[in-house]
Amino acid sequence: MSTHSPAPPSKGARWAGHVLSGLVGAFLLLDGVAKLFKPVQVVEGTVKLGYPEDVIVPLGITLAACSVLYLIPRTAVLGAILLTGYLGGAVATHVRVGGSAFSIAFGVGFGVLVWLGLYLRKPRLRALVPLR
Repeated sequence: MSTHSPAPPSKGARWAGHVLSGLVGAFLLLDGVAKLFKPVQVVEGTVKLGYPEDVIVPLGITLAACSVLYLIPRTAVLGAILLTGYLGGAVATHVRVGGSAFSIAFGVGFGVLVWLGLYLRKPRLRALVPLR
C-alpha cells in the first residue's frame, strides 16, 4: 500500500460532487419521508410491486436513515453503501415484476449518481477506483 496521499480533487469537481450528492440525497430523503405519510400514490405503487402496505413505513424509515447518513460528510461512504443495497433491492423488485426498462434504469442510475457525487469530492475514493 502506498503511503502518499491521493491528489485532492479540483475545486470544480469538489463543488460538483457536493451539489450532486446534495440533490441525490435530498431526493432520496424526500422519498423516504413521503413513505412515512403513506400518500395514496405510494400505497398503490408499493402494493402493485407485490409488497404489503405495512412495509411502507419501515421502508421509509430505512431510506430516510440511509439518506441522512449519506448527507453527513463523515458518514457519507457508509450512507452510499447502504443506499446501494436499498437501490439494488428496488431494482430487483422491478425486475421481478417485469417493470419497464425505465424503472430499472432509474434505480441503477441513482446508484451511479450516489457514488459519482462521492467520487468527485473524495480523494481516497478516487485512489481506490482510478478511472484514468
